[in-house]
Amino acid sequence: MLGIRQNAIRIFRFNGIDLFLHWSWFLVAAYEISDRQRAYSSITWNILEYLALFVIVMLHEFGHALACRQIGGIANQIVLWPLGGVAYVNPPQRPGATLWSIAAGPLVNVGLVPILLAAGRLMRSQGLAQTMPNAFLLLRAVALINMGLLLFNMLPIYPLDGGQILRSLLWFVMGRARSLMAATVLGFIGVVGLIILALRIQSVWFGILAAFILMNCWKGLQQARALLRLAKLPRHRGFFCPSCKTSPPLGEFWHCPNCQKSFDTFQSQAVCPHCSTQFTTTGCLDCGRKYPMSEWTASPMAPPAL
Repeated sequence: MLGIRQNAIRIFRFNGIDLFLHWSWFLVAAYEISDRQRAYSSITWNILEYLALFVIVMLHEFGHALACRQIGGIANQIVLWPLGGVAYVNPPQRPGATLWSIAAGPLVNVGLVPILLAAGRLMRSQGLAQTMPNAFLLLRAVALINMGLLLFNMLPIYPLDGGQILRSLLWFVMGRARSLMAATVLGFIGVVGLIILALRIQSVWFGILAAFILMNCWKGLQQARALLRLAKLPRHRGFFCPSCKTSPPLGEFWHCPNCQKSFDTFQSQAVCPHCSTQFTTTGCLDCGRKYPMSEWTASPMAPPAL
């Protein structure tokens, strides 16, 4: 989303997924930790609380990424930043697959709810709420953070998870392009509400979040318009994308990076007719996946249910 991967620091890799932390996270962490010093008896607990936020967001984003990979999608990077996290997922372009990839993130937060509640009850029953007040306050804060992130993220505002889940559901009845357009229009309405809220409570963070959502809604709207134009184009018969099973459009839509000219790669068999450059893979304009030209000639098969 909008290049937040720039200036991000790689933390670790798990199951082929790289986790990055944006440099601004450290600045905001220092501010938030110092701002809440009076909540605990020691700043150590403030640090632990912010690290707990980091862990919750990280688990949420890994839920997206692992679910996407489970159904054959591409998910190699996660970036955490002050407003949350972004899992760069590219699921198979089917509504069910997209729905599972998006819904898996909030389901992680849902799974944490009973665990945190049970831990809180255990501490109270053992009298630890009185003997270890800082630990109990930390646990309660983590539970509230998890619930707050879950509820906010499920708002039907694109590109929040709630907005993307709504888009996936609409996809079943409206198609890929129109469902995205409907979700982004609702997202614009949500932006107006966030701006009003930011002004009313004088919150800089809600203002930044509104700007972030606005830019992504605009990007989504442009993508929806491009998909609508793409759907109306005539298609090459006999060629099918191995991933989305869609025939490629007729026309000079592929760009040669060597001579900077456009051409129809299916007419020239993955060779640029202007400079004779041979391309080992050909990208699908509908789903973005790349495959060797030989794999495009297979007859279409019905995609899996998801």
